[in-house]
This record gives sequence, C-alpha cells and structure tokens, in this order.
Amino acid sequence: MADLLTADAVRKELGGLADWSGDPTGIGRTVQLGSFPAAISVVDRVAAVAEELDHHPDIDIRWRTLTFRCVTHSAGGVTHRDIELARRIDDIVRSAA
Repeated sequence: MADLLTADAVRKELGGLADWSGDPTGIGRTVQLGSFPAAISVVDRVAAVAEELDHHPDIDIRWRTLTFRCVTHSAGGVTHRDIELARRIDDIVRSAA
C-alpha cells in the first residue's frame, strides 16, 4: 500500500501544482475548456494516463468545466501517486489550452 502524505507534505506538493488545492484527504482542481468536445478530449487523455499509472482520478464533467479529484482510496488519503497524477493532468490541460 502507498504511504499517506502528511499535511505538511501535501501543502509542500501543492505549492508546485498550479490551481490545485486540498489536504491529506484529497486534492482537486477545476478547469474550464473552450468547448464540450475539448473537455471530453482532455478526459480521454487523462483516462489513458490513468490506465498507464493504474491510478484513476474522480472526474466531474459539467459542459466544458472539468473537476479532478485525486485520492488513493485504498490508502485513505493523498499519496505520491496522487501528486504524480495531478502533474500529468496539468500537462494535459496545458497542452489543450
């Protein structure tokens, strides 16, 4: 099982992730894309990365607004796997803009 990050570790990691917020129970980010198809394209790309990492975010889709939440459910909170997934989501969102 992955090791949970402390509150201080989560705060430190969030300092390097633009637009993410949260605490040891989970981290999240909301993004708005230019269109519904663009948002779905981002979701498709995140899905591919999630499969590659075998670690899946919770995703809420509201028209062209996406909310991502990362938490390692099996560990009961945020781990380094969530931070890596958040970084990869950021890369995808940046390339879609």
